[in-house]
Amino acid sequence: MAIPKFEDIFLPFLRTLSNQKIHTLKEVREKLAKRFRLTPEEREEQVSSGSRRFDNRVAWTKAHLIKATLIDSPDRGRIQITKRGLDLLAERPRKLNTKILKERYSEYAEFRRQIRTSEEEILVETEESNTPEEALETGYKQLRKALQQDLLDKIKECSPYFFEKLVVDLLVAMGYGGAHEEKLGLSRDGGIDGMIKEDKLGLDVIYIQAKRWSNPVGRPDLQAFAGSILGRSAQKGVFITTSRFTKDAVDYVKHLNQKIILIDGDQLTEYMIDFNVGVHETARYVVKKIDTDYFLDE
Repeated sequence: MAIPKFEDIFLPFLRTLSNQKIHTLKEVREKLAKRFRLTPEEREEQVSSGSRRFDNRVAWTKAHLIKATLIDSPDRGRIQITKRGLDLLAERPRKLNTKILKERYSEYAEFRRQIRTSEEEILVETEESNTPEEALETGYKQLRKALQQDLLDKIKECSPYFFEKLVVDLLVAMGYGGAHEEKLGLSRDGGIDGMIKEDKLGLDVIYIQAKRWSNPVGRPDLQAFAGSILGRSAQKGVFITTSRFTKDAVDYVKHLNQKIILIDGDQLTEYMIDFNVGVHETARYVVKKIDTDYFLDE
């Protein structure tokens, strides 16, 4: 069974507390994991912040139910259902979500009103199945994907020479080569656009093919590149394109004795963002949480 959506946890969470006993959040989390039949892999799945996705959703479920006063926290790390929560379960509801909570309970409606301009409101307006951390993660991925497309469009407007220079800049940023000015040896000889040292000492050389194309790169192009590398008694190459590689091209490279790395448009822009080539940072958001160790002496 897949990891349940954010709101799908509300009702099972409340039912887990229906015996009116005091529970730890860990106990509830374990019971819910069994209830949803989560696999070990699903339990370990993480959001970009590093926290477990399911644990994150359970924690936010607790926060929402507390704001609706359906549950209470009589002691740190412990939770218990309230009379209001029991009354709700007695109605045998078929579903429970933020919309219902907002319509039924004024405390919760006020809570949502107060955070209307915060990241939590993004969650409300976009996708109720996510926690705020996941909403931030989704927004980040959307911004990154848009930036990748903008980068590809910009690259296609540039000259072939600039693209080859961009490729060298990227490889240098990734840690290959020595002094930057030594890298612009674009020979255009035998299907090879240039070469770069594998390390700063120049113990080995990597040959480069850079194609600013719109059409897919096929097997014949890879065969020509592999032959050019072999003709120089070399074993390593990188073929970079703004388009993509056909399945035949990918399969061909897999069976070569030489090591040829294929980088398509998507992977190229991923690397450019990761290694800050052609992009710069415009904003940074730091998410903080309570340092529980600080309060241990309380």
